Amino acid sequence: MKLSTHQLTLIAVLAAMSAVGRIFFQQVPSGQPTTAIIILSGFFLGPTQAMILAALTTYLSNMMMGMGLWTLWQILAWSMIGLIAGLIGKVVKKHAYPVLISFGVLSGFIYGLFFALINFMVSGKFWGYYLAGVMFDLNHAISNIIFIVVLYKPFLLLFKRFNHQQVRTRADIKKR
Repeated sequence: MKLSTHQLTLIAVLAAMSAVGRIFFQQVPSGQPTTAIIILSGFFLGPTQAMILAALTTYLSNMMMGMGLWTLWQILAWSMIGLIAGLIGKVVKKHAYPVLISFGVLSGFIYGLFFALINFMVSGKFWGYYLAGVMFDLNHAISNIIFIVVLYKPFLLLFKRFNHQQVRTRADIKKR
């Protein structure tokens, strides 16, 4: 898939917003807008753009927060979430808003489960890592709800304005 300059610029702006948001909220355990921005972007723009956004956001924010082996796992986890959100966007035609919120909750736990599985492959211990991270996953899920609720309408307007493709809105859903 060849991306236009217009699409690349939009992805770059979203990555900058996401990275700045992640850095700004770093004092809140697992509370950051990155996952919500990736979910919304995947849903409205598609899986490829969401995966590019995930990689770019992780790289940009980790330049300030610190790089390490976990950077690769963060890119993979957020790319997987963006891929799923993009596929949901291709399938879901009705009730997009509650589906996005539900996926936001689920993705908070998917992200934590992904890291527990990575730690299991390295250390051979799964339950200790998973159970130690459940509260962080819950915080992540709650922050996803908050950020999806806050960002849904502005992002919908942004994507309507800058995207020439059909964007699923509540009004469009009611017409069908």
